[in-house]
Amino acid sequence: MPCSFTPSALRAAAVLCISAAGLPAWAESAAPDLATLTASEAARQICSGSLSSEQLVSAYIAQAKAKPQLNAFVTLDEAGALKAARAADAARKRGGACLPLAGVPVVVKDNIQVKGLPATAGTPALKNFVPAADAPVVAKLRAAGAIILGKTNMHELAFGVTGYNPAFQTGPEVGVRNAYDSSRIAGGSSSGTGAALGARMAPAGLGTDTGGSVRIPCAFNGCASLRPTVGRYSQDGIAPISHTRDTAGPMAVSVVDVALLDRVIAGGTAVKPASLKHVRLGVVKDFHANLDADTRGAVDAALAKLRGAGVTLVDVDMPKLAELNGAVGFPVALYEAHDDIATYLARYRTGVDLAQLAAGIASPDVKGTFDGLIIPRKLPAPNGVVDAKPAYDNAMRVARPALQKLYRDTFTKNRLDALVFPTVPRVAIAATPEASSVENFVALIQNTDPGSNAGIPGLQLPVALGATSGLPVGLELDGPAGSDRKLLALGLAIEPLLGRLPAPAK
Repeated sequence: MPCSFTPSALRAAAVLCISAAGLPAWAESAAPDLATLTASEAARQICSGSLSSEQLVSAYIAQAKAKPQLNAFVTLDEAGALKAARAADAARKRGGACLPLAGVPVVVKDNIQVKGLPATAGTPALKNFVPAADAPVVAKLRAAGAIILGKTNMHELAFGVTGYNPAFQTGPEVGVRNAYDSSRIAGGSSSGTGAALGARMAPAGLGTDTGGSVRIPCAFNGCASLRPTVGRYSQDGIAPISHTRDTAGPMAVSVVDVALLDRVIAGGTAVKPASLKHVRLGVVKDFHANLDADTRGAVDAALAKLRGAGVTLVDVDMPKLAELNGAVGFPVALYEAHDDIATYLARYRTGVDLAQLAAGIASPDVKGTFDGLIIPRKLPAPNGVVDAKPAYDNAMRVARPALQKLYRDTFTKNRLDALVFPTVPRVAIAATPEASSVENFVALIQNTDPGSNAGIPGLQLPVALGATSGLPVGLELDGPAGSDRKLLALGLAIEPLLGRLPAPAK
């Protein structure tokens, strides 16, 4: 029988699960409190010897096994993670230096390569592809002492924001499910990482983001995440959509951990919390449209707390934002996907080509996108489809530079540190086949897509549970290109002001 957890019993349950796993009796007296533990705190406890990596990894494995209905994992590497944990404990006992993530388990989205584990990208054609090396972003985490707990499920090939993927499941129902309500979607495309963090199956992990894919799952599952400035992280060893738009991104239960993962991957000194008294945040009307009642209430309350802490909120206009963004988003992603995916499949010797990959797609929404648009290099039009190349050329030569200029001018003319807005206009919707409709896709990426197309960084912060739904609501800060560390400094200051969300009730 797997162990089951509730917030009030997480600590005690961890003790029982660890005992059942056959760990030494001394482990029981210091069982980790998964409901509140951060990766940063876990690293400190492991370094001090008050917590063993084996204890910690065992507790998270038990939690992952306790909630198969969430479909969070494609591969849970129990044996490999425990072996690495024992090695980390042995190294500490020998007096080795304490690394930033020494002995701390993390999860990795299944489109990011981890040596020796399948890298399916959530699609059947790649279920037997086992890479020979870690992606550089994973190698950085390992070099800092992190232990890879497993590979997380995702919206198939990262082409969606719901995680409703019939290709891989550990539970009885289709799709990655929300940590706070398993009848709801987890968001996407980094669905499994978001669900695993929300359900306390891990304290931190990696996702990827093309138009919202590390931010939407964390908004829906109560975690923090950073979409870094495009180019800040290496994209090698990651199944792509668009080299112009894609980036890996850290996700964690706390902003403190997001900042730690960013420092491990990108380098630099530790980020310190900003002083909020001189911060100017822009409020753009378009980003506050179409909100459900829970989201509006939670975001309004968060903005009131920011004002109370001395933040200046500035109403700003961004003329033609929707028009410019529309001219960039689909034309760039759908056109670049054809060559970028084909190149990835060949470069990493996956054993399949683009046609074989498309033939095996399990999700109807993704299958339709590949067969109707990506393979023939078309874009949707009012009366059918049109060739994608002219729209792509216009996007890269005209629309995207204009969008980037609009953001630069907005930040500069209004002396803004960042824009602030609800990450997603609504709480997580029901997990049904209809969740992945084009209409829902457009609605859910309303606020995350424009900054993605401009290549600027965005930080997602959990702010509250909805008053009616009890589901997480997220707040996003988008800053100028290259302002990643400043955004993290803002997040470090805002997180204690808003408070961290409680773990799911069941």
